[in-house]
Amino acid sequence: MNQEIIHVYFMPGMAANPSIFEYIKLPERRFKIHWLEWRIPKADDTLESYAKTMCLEIKEKQVVLVGVSFGGILVQEMSKYIDVRKVIIISSVKTRNELPRRMKLAKATKAYKLVPTQLLGDIELLAKYAFGETATKRVDLYKKYLSVNDKWYLDWAIEQIICWTQEEPLPNTIHIHGDKDAVFPHQYVKDCITIKGGTHVMIINKFKWFNENLPKLILDENMA
Repeated sequence: MNQEIIHVYFMPGMAANPSIFEYIKLPERRFKIHWLEWRIPKADDTLESYAKTMCLEIKEKQVVLVGVSFGGILVQEMSKYIDVRKVIIISSVKTRNELPRRMKLAKATKAYKLVPTQLLGDIELLAKYAFGETATKRVDLYKKYLSVNDKWYLDWAIEQIICWTQEEPLPNTIHIHGDKDAVFPHQYVKDCITIKGGTHVMIINKFKWFNENLPKLILDENMA
């Protein structure tokens, strides 16, 4: 008897393109992987309206949404409007209460409006904002992954992260977080699967862990 195919949609983090998922492999007999991409928001786009538009990319029912960083925030918003089996967020936050103090302060003072996003075309700066680390020895790598550097998009994305209003975690959400995450420090995050040594880019450099464990998490099987 054929088992149903579970459709899994992957959303990258701020400024990143879906090639960050190039090493993620799921058993093809059970899963079909789809990559989602950032588009430039319209002038009147809220996070909610943007999420509704992204939902138009989803053609199946009972899908799994996987989002990294800001992509994790977006897929949680998307899950409010479509039929999802599960939401998995990686290197992200479940509520505004998990944002680090510096982001909460930036919201209170509106300092995020002063971020010189026109300079984020510089891969060093973009890597610092998007991945929480410098690109000194990995410039070519980060050029490959960080390709969405439109100023309008970056201004919008930074504001949506810092001003996110979600108060309570959504049901059916699994949170995977590294204990060395520099963008969303682990100390502010609750109720997550902790990856030892995991940084904000662990979807790239710890892909073997995800390949082994994502199928188990989706199917509610025990992890080793």
